[in-house]
Amino acid sequence: MTALFIGLQAILPQHLLSRVIGGLADLERPIWLKNILITLFMQTYGIALDEAEHTQAGQYRHFNHFFTRALQDGARPLAGSRYLSPADGVLSQRGNVEDGKLVQAKGRWYDTRGLLAGSDAEASSFDNGSFATVYLSPKDYHRVHMPMSGTLRMTRYIPGDLFAVNARTTAGVDQLFARNERLVCLFDTAGGQLAVVLVGAMVVAGIETVWGGVESPHPGTIRERRFNPEDAPTLAAGEELGRFFLGSTVVLLAEDSDLQWQAEPGDSVLVRAALANSSTL
Repeated sequence: MTALFIGLQAILPQHLLSRVIGGLADLERPIWLKNILITLFMQTYGIALDEAEHTQAGQYRHFNHFFTRALQDGARPLAGSRYLSPADGVLSQRGNVEDGKLVQAKGRWYDTRGLLAGSDAEASSFDNGSFATVYLSPKDYHRVHMPMSGTLRMTRYIPGDLFAVNARTTAGVDQLFARNERLVCLFDTAGGQLAVVLVGAMVVAGIETVWGGVESPHPGTIRERRFNPEDAPTLAAGEELGRFFLGSTVVLLAEDSDLQWQAEPGDSVLVRAALANSSTL
């Protein structure tokens, strides 16, 4: 069944399907239909709006407004940890980078060079570092926040596939996170370089950052934006970085090694909660 599930995704028009669903999710009318869709989605996935800025389905302009809902002030206090969780979700994998390779799933690996799609020198800075992968399910809060304070050096949009990201695909699709469409955000921090990689997936209609807005998909073209030190955005620990429209996964890469992890693979994590401490900082 897993092979059939993955095979069907491979032959589907992944990008077209994602853009069409994304367009529908932006529709504001008819209001009654928009409200019904949001209510049914909440019932299906057991979503409560107690911590959200807007606590009623009818307060959201459209489905994407609901899906990327903001939290109330004070809903996620900062933990006293060097590295914070960048998102609500499940910590699917974490650990040390070994010879430039990261664990995707049991018995399946991928490499930093493929994930970042940059130079060997850039990727090699993480060869002895650490990584963490957080999967966001449909029920989760879908904004991504800074794991620690940092100054943005570069972003790189990388076109690719849009396989769904879940237990079956991470176990069955080779190099999944290095194949799917993604946005690499590279920061300078007190712990060295930090890469925050926002990975797209099936029906993920877009990725948006606080400094650049929505990243326009462009199949076949890698797009880089580099920042001068004098005008580079600096974001504090826990500050919002960006958001997903209908998806997906965040991969962190840090130069820091042998972190003291505060969560185990399979644990649910909340944004701004403790993820790891460093023995060197």
